[in-house]
Amino acid sequence: MCGIVGFAAGSGSESERQASLRAMCAAIVHRGPNEEGRYLASEIALGMRRLSVMDPALGQQPMSNEDGTIQLVFNGEIYNHRQLRRELVARGHTMATSSDTEVIVHLYEDLGDGVVDALRGMFAFALWDTRRRRLLIARDRVGIKPLYVWEHAGGLAFASELRSLIAMPEFTAVVCPQAVAQYLTFGYVPESHCIFDGVRKLPPGHRLTWEPGSAPRIDAYWSPLRAERTETRDEEAIESLRALLRESVALHLESDVPLGAFLSGGTDSSAVVAQMARLVPGRVKTFSIGFEEASHNEAPHAALVAREIGTEHTELIVRPDVDSLVDSVITGFDEPFGDSSALPTFLVSQMAREHVTVALSGDGGDELFGGYTRYAELLSRRELPGFARTALSRVVAHLPHGTRGRNRMLDMTRTLQGRYAATVAVPPDVSEGGVLSAQLASDIPPMDALLSAAFSPVAGRDLLAQLTAVDLVTYLPGDILTKVDRMSMAVSLEARVPLLDHHIVEFAMAMPSRLKQRNGVGKWLLRQAIDGLVPPRVLAHPKHGFGVPLARWFREDLRYRLDALMEPESRIAPFVDRDAVARLVLEHRSARRDHSHLLWRLIALEIWLGALAEGRLAHASPLAPAVRQSAATANVNTVSA
Repeated sequence: MCGIVGFAAGSGSESERQASLRAMCAAIVHRGPNEEGRYLASEIALGMRRLSVMDPALGQQPMSNEDGTIQLVFNGEIYNHRQLRRELVARGHTMATSSDTEVIVHLYEDLGDGVVDALRGMFAFALWDTRRRRLLIARDRVGIKPLYVWEHAGGLAFASELRSLIAMPEFTAVVCPQAVAQYLTFGYVPESHCIFDGVRKLPPGHRLTWEPGSAPRIDAYWSPLRAERTETRDEEAIESLRALLRESVALHLESDVPLGAFLSGGTDSSAVVAQMARLVPGRVKTFSIGFEEASHNEAPHAALVAREIGTEHTELIVRPDVDSLVDSVITGFDEPFGDSSALPTFLVSQMAREHVTVALSGDGGDELFGGYTRYAELLSRRELPGFARTALSRVVAHLPHGTRGRNRMLDMTRTLQGRYAATVAVPPDVSEGGVLSAQLASDIPPMDALLSAAFSPVAGRDLLAQLTAVDLVTYLPGDILTKVDRMSMAVSLEARVPLLDHHIVEFAMAMPSRLKQRNGVGKWLLRQAIDGLVPPRVLAHPKHGFGVPLARWFREDLRYRLDALMEPESRIAPFVDRDAVARLVLEHRSARRDHSHLLWRLIALEIWLGALAEGRLAHASPLAPAVRQSAATANVNTVSA
């Protein structure tokens, strides 16, 4: 696992370009504490920081072919690299290392831009073809690994994290108000936006090509959408998923460094860990986290599951004194991020890193197999006719905030698509419970319209199929995968997600909804596939989210955190309605309502904007352990113009 950076064209002397490349690499040293590699030529600069996982001795980057005409920097893991290597050798290629990185180089020689189609894994890479004077950048299918692109008049720059772009002398970080509005709506900056003007995220399943004198071209090479296999028999689907799960976990186990897994005791993580236990010698190392509050503490259940599977288990109990980490966790993200479960995600990653370098995670099961409780809730509701919604909305408009039943009536005025949006987003308008300033709220579409682009490709499917497909391309990469990537990489831990192997994704997206939810219970197919693999208590245990007891913390230990939100000079002031923010704080402190999740978003934005203004985001994650420069090595390739 690594972090990559680079720029094409641009101006400045060779020494200035070298300095810029070094600064970009230094900003992501947490992603790769072991080595640094750089390649500089007249039209291109490539850099990377390496966390040595595959072939630590010979896997240095940038990696090239035999004559140096192809140069590659790569972040991720290619799980089918052994099979690809055998095929390449059979076709006459000479391989100098056992690294999966080298496979990409030689595959490109055979397949060109089609190299991405052959890769099974998580990745973001940049490849410079010196003969064609052409840059190829690509991101994995579901967005496990991040990649930002900044286009400007002199060329373009790219990086695994925005920190590297901020570190460039020529880059000016201008916050995009519309992105702030999107953040306060969803709790993260969606894949379609970036917090800085002029920067974009390369979408999952897309590649970018650039040649001197031309504008970058971006195209999709993969989509998760699949035709529904309505005739699939239950038994056939169960056996197919069992085989896919076994194969994917087996592929994700390859590592030249110590490996373990996160274990919450839920269906997804237990399935991964139980399959690991059948495939590896010795006891699997597992890690879980809990809270002092019984309502949020799944650690005892996870410990019981670990005991029954037979793992070597370590747990950590989170207490309110975690407040000392709040500022660092929030500024550990390169964009504003409002999911408070980032706190325990960091802590469990930090704990795991003391024992292993790679940890498998169960993320993705809910989106693929219909596991979120909100799906069942939405499916149980009926949509009112249009005229009834219109009439009811007029009534709601005249009801003051705090009126008993107002939120329920407001929800009834929405379409089913709008109701889904209300489960994952906060309405922009103050009248509907939002906090955006009137000007900013008027500059963005209504809440449900923000998701319309994701709903459009699956408009003909049933509601559950639509909801899971939308979550797969919005919430999963925007929230879940961003959280896991930034918090694990902050401590130089590689997190792998076997359930998001694209073969499993394609299989799940083709399954009819009757195989995903039955009798109001989600993940029917997955539960059937792991019956007998996981301990019975896993399937009998009710679903719990990875929540943080913010409601109590904000009324007690973290009460003071809310004060900064109401200061006239607060950094969030230009983006919010101050009266709405004050109302939220008052209602929460008086225990009239629980606004903890929206208040956390506001606190996170306030802290993040402060870090940006103070220049702290141009440096490595504040959560990263100190990296002794004497222990890091540099593999520098400089080619004169």
